[in-house]
Amino acid sequence: MEEEHASYSATAKDTKWVGTMIAEIKALEDNKTWEIVPLPKGKKSIGCKWVYKINYKASTQAERYKERLVAKEFNQREGLDYQETFSHVVKMVTVRSVVALAASRQWITMPFYNRI
Repeated sequence: MEEEHASYSATAKDTKWVGTMIAEIKALEDNKTWEIVPLPKGKKSIGCKWVYKINYKASTQAERYKERLVAKEFNQREGLDYQETFSHVVKMVTVRSVVALAASRQWITMPFYNRI
């Protein structure tokens, strides 16, 4: 089994990871995850770090190299640096299950504009 890298400097030399990091940055930019704004006077920026993980097949062969760019949230203070802590994430298996349930029970949906 391959080892996961603990630092950016070690990972940046590994071609298997470089492509995934570029794809992650592109996805963050495409999704408009952040906005570059001037830093207010007297405030420090919040750092970030890469977290690396390898998913393995049952045969212990590496299947997928995953990484995430995360904020070093331990520097943040609620109400000052952030307001919400919940990240809206849903797995496709959950979406499929709800759609299958709705179809099997013949639930009727209303257009959004009728609920306002």
